[in-house]
Amino acid sequence: MIKRTKWFDRKFATIDDSSLLIDIVERLEGTGLRIEHKLHNSGSAYLQSTANYKWSIKKQVGHLADLEPLWLRRVQQIRAGEADLVAADLTNKKTEDAEHDSRRIKDLIADFTEQRKKLISELRACTGAELDHQAKHPRLGTPMKLVDLAYFVAEHDDHHLASIHEMLMQK
Repeated sequence: MIKRTKWFDRKFATIDDSSLLIDIVERLEGTGLRIEHKLHNSGSAYLQSTANYKWSIKKQVGHLADLEPLWLRRVQQIRAGEADLVAADLTNKKTEDAEHDSRRIKDLIADFTEQRKKLISELRACTGAELDHQAKHPRLGTPMKLVDLAYFVAEHDDHHLASIHEMLMQK
């Protein structure tokens, strides 16, 4: 089995072609449907089990929704020409404190999807001039343009989708 790189060990290169944003937005828009597809026919009890993982499947999905306001704020910061992006809570307190396991998976996915629509709308509304704006990512210490941030978010989505897949395979 291939050993996965931990999220905080990941490195992200700058993307030179900002027109790739259009393609990455399509990827971001499909995350909710990809979650639904993965979880189709999964037993509800299993969605709350953590087995060998820090978080259950429900908590993974809830976490994705929990971060949507951060992603949206960062897009708005880049579009506005701010120099630095707001920092994430690296302890994931919002996710840790949330009662995601007590919610229906259908509701967690719907919540994520509704919030993601705001991010997609904001990204699709950007102008050509805004594609050149950049702001410094607080943890990585590197400048990010909208395309870089969108890619970062898409990779974060996929990181959690891969965790969900692994958990389902252990079922």
